[in-house]
Amino acid sequence: MVNEKHDKINMIKSLPATPESVNILINLLEDESHPVRFAAAEKLAEFGEISIDRLIKLLDEKRGPIRRYIVYALKKIGDPKVTDHFIKALEDKDWGVRKFAARALGELGDKRAVEPLIKALEDEDWGVKLAAVRSLGDLKDKRGIEPMKKARRKGDKEFKKAVNQALRKIQS
Repeated sequence: MVNEKHDKINMIKSLPATPESVNILINLLEDESHPVRFAAAEKLAEFGEISIDRLIKLLDEKRGPIRRYIVYALKKIGDPKVTDHFIKALEDKDWGVRKFAARALGELGDKRAVEPLIKALEDEDWGVKLAAVRSLGDLKDKRGIEPMKKARRKGDKEFKKAVNQALRKIQS
């Protein structure tokens, strides 16, 4: 089993950037092994432009944990055309998808994400809220100040620290 996993990872690393390789990697996103899925997502991100449209399509079609890897790959590609898809992903049932999407929105730097990220401050999952706070800090948009102050009142010590860091970024 271990050798099979290493063989798959080595095969992934050697794949050329072709549409056929994209198909292989997309299938490997559903492999039973996390390291294999992660390596496939990394390679899809490395391929960039040739994989982005397929990944966007899959983000809208696929369900379950595979979407986390799709969001991760799209985030690493960093193309602004994924912003709307990440905003939509903030409503996903899977907390991991919401968290990756929230963090990606801050890294992409698109101000259209500010209001959806403010809404994500009310998410039931602590990790999603934390990702939203960090992204709002990265976006440095003053619209995030009051909602973050309000969310800070309900958070634990670590959350309050993250809010304070984000507020300092916005106000600097």
